[in-house]
Amino acid sequence: MDNFKGFGMMIGKLKKSPKTIVFTEGTDPRILEAASRLLASNFLTPILVGSEEEVMAAAEEYGFNIRGGRIIDPENFDRIDEMIEMFCELRKSKGVTPEQAREFLKQGNYFGTMLVKMGIADALLGGATYSTADTVRPALQLIKTRPGHTIVSSCFILVRPSATGENEVLAMGDCAINLKPSEDELVEIAATTAECGTHFGIEPKVAFLSYSTLGSGKGEDVDKVRNAAAKAKAAYPELPIEGELQFDAAVSPRVARTKCPGNPVAGQANVFVFPDINAGNIGYKIAQRLGNFEAYGPILMGLNAPINDLSRGCNAEEVYSMAIITAALVEEKEA
Repeated sequence: MDNFKGFGMMIGKLKKSPKTIVFTEGTDPRILEAASRLLASNFLTPILVGSEEEVMAAAEEYGFNIRGGRIIDPENFDRIDEMIEMFCELRKSKGVTPEQAREFLKQGNYFGTMLVKMGIADALLGGATYSTADTVRPALQLIKTRPGHTIVSSCFILVRPSATGENEVLAMGDCAINLKPSEDELVEIAATTAECGTHFGIEPKVAFLSYSTLGSGKGEDVDKVRNAAAKAKAAYPELPIEGELQFDAAVSPRVARTKCPGNPVAGQANVFVFPDINAGNIGYKIAQRLGNFEAYGPILMGLNAPINDLSRGCNAEEVYSMAIITAALVEEKEA
């Protein structure tokens, strides 16, 4: 990804305004390798959650230099009382007691999320050893959704070199969070996926995907996508949006000329809204494995601060790239 223009832009922005990112799994070798690489860069400072003794021992065992990085131990944090008080206030509707809060904060995902909430870190990256739900749950409870957003959704950015020498860049959502989104949730997913795409240099052309193209197929699932596309057009008149479209009509100019001639999105779409998580997850992985795209994500959208999830099968290069993407979203929000 280093030679991807959008990635270079992100690094350039971070160099102008360095950020701090918390990694919730400080002893994981992939995290340590990425942290070591970031520490050599000077535009993004890692905070590693864990026992200092254990983190340093793991770094020594795996041969990674993390000098200059910050290690924060949930069991030995000098502002833990302040953190517990804030946690209880944030969760007062659930009647969380200080004793319960203290137990929650022994977990790296909750502790790391509170570091972001308290402004100690700008962003968070977790999930190398636990599920997406374990990253999203604390974020929803403590960071909460941005004004005007009702859900958190996810976007994958797919990148591959093209024959012109420029990278082909696509945005796909939602492939990781919302199982069966409603019409209104699909509208929100479309907006956040298009927004995410713009951070990577995409000029969005949004296709709501289906097994039908503009009325060629019938069924409740088609109706949902068609209605969502209509609502999205009304809500975001500045965005080129079309739906419902079959995938071939969305990406192939030749097919688009046959199925929907003259359509400004069909055949040129670069932002794809899937009808449900089944289609989305299968779709981006087909593009990744058979289409030779590099996939970056899931990038979580709709939260009050950038918090992202790693695949448990990730490697250190993916951790490094996702850390930069996550931190760059802080920069974009402030710009």
